Amino acid sequence: MSANSRKSNVEQGAAYSTFTRPQAILTVCLVALAGFFSPFTAFTYFPSLHSISKDFHVSLELMNVTVTVYLVVQGIVPPLLGDISDGIGRRPVYLSIFTLYCAASIGLALQRDYAALLVLRMIQSAGSSATIALGYGVIGDIAAPHERGKYVGLSVMGFNSAPALGPVVGGLITDRAGWPWIFVFLATASATLLILLALFFYETARSIVDNGSIPPQRFNWNILQFLQKGRRDEPPKPVRLRAPNVVPCLKLIFHKNTLPVLLANATFYMTYSFLQATTAPLLQQLYGLSPLQAGLCYLPYGVAGAVASVRIESPLSENIKLTTYWLITDRDYRITAKQHNLSIDRLRGDNILHFPIEKARLRSVWIYVTLGSTCVIGYGWSLTARTHLAVPLILQFVIGFAVTGVFNISNTLIVDVQPDRPVTASASVSITRCIIAAGGVVVVQVVMNALGSGWTFTLIGGLCWATLPMYWIVRANGWEWRKRKAEQSVTD
Repeated sequence: MSANSRKSNVEQGAAYSTFTRPQAILTVCLVALAGFFSPFTAFTYFPSLHSISKDFHVSLELMNVTVTVYLVVQGIVPPLLGDISDGIGRRPVYLSIFTLYCAASIGLALQRDYAALLVLRMIQSAGSSATIALGYGVIGDIAAPHERGKYVGLSVMGFNSAPALGPVVGGLITDRAGWPWIFVFLATASATLLILLALFFYETARSIVDNGSIPPQRFNWNILQFLQKGRRDEPPKPVRLRAPNVVPCLKLIFHKNTLPVLLANATFYMTYSFLQATTAPLLQQLYGLSPLQAGLCYLPYGVAGAVASVRIESPLSENIKLTTYWLITDRDYRITAKQHNLSIDRLRGDNILHFPIEKARLRSVWIYVTLGSTCVIGYGWSLTARTHLAVPLILQFVIGFAVTGVFNISNTLIVDVQPDRPVTASASVSITRCIIAAGGVVVVQVVMNALGSGWTFTLIGGLCWATLPMYWIVRANGWEWRKRKAEQSVTD
């Protein structure tokens, strides 16, 4: 096939993706494991802060700087690596960042100097921070819009369960073996995942493999493809090496279709970050818990996050066959299509330009926003009143369910409206939420010191409530905005 005649196989009427369901599930499971590392690395570190500060003879304020720079790097790196992965593929980027992460973890286990700790934590963050953005890119590559929700739910299970497991694992290791062994554990775990990625991860970037029908370059095959002797139906597309370009990501952030969703999502991420950062010290102070007991109090949020990621309803159909409906987002997609008399193209995927995807994705978001905002306020006053410990933990569970729902819906919509640049779209989510969370947590901590937990969480809950108009604006106008933009592009 010549360069001039080559067109996207999807444009020629082929399936949206030629990856089989087992291949897709295997790929998404590896994506979920990769996405687990970024939050897990952050949360395993929290129980060790006091021990490291004593060993290094530095203040806790300086130790908190290592947490801040980790979060800042999380916002900066994804746009860079996202653009690179669009050019050379997802697989090389995944292998590179986990090699970097593993090396940084080994260095952290061996170092005994604050400056080295600070620098290596930044490198470690760079090695894990792009995993979420890359994960959404992979899902955009292999999953058509009508089924994308269930793959998003599966992929973020690791991300959403890590905040619960991280403090427990970190606390246990610190108590039993000492803080350096946290990084030994992370180095071992990341090396294991690196091997799994090298062996089983398929290249999915549509700029490289189209819908999966075009093989990547031989150096980018996994072991399964080598065992199949590398059958080639078409010649591979050339890999495009280029310098990363963050301009598309910045343009996307400030576009009226996406800015309200990004700001709303970032508001909930700030809430999530502040809640996780204050849980252990607040509960230890108010209820006299040990570090390990405080670490166990993160479990309700993590369990709720996993539940919200993949919510399964199994009603019996008329002919008594069990029918499974995965995420609410996929159900809302079907309902919206029916309301607008649109058929779902399950083979090639729907053309989003002719589908009201904003109405579909944001159909149920008000449930999560209302539930989460109300419980955030209740959580703060339960701490002020020093109720039984079960009350704030139950509220944490509900907040975890609601916040995860907001994340899933927002991130899926951002990827949907940028089908040609899914990693860039997801990177825009990362940079906005991390920067706003980093600044917001510092400001909110000052407010907490001045006003106490009740009024502080009332303020945060009010900000969460204020996201409802943002979502409503996009749901009401987003489709028209996209159609007008497409018409202008044709005219120009």
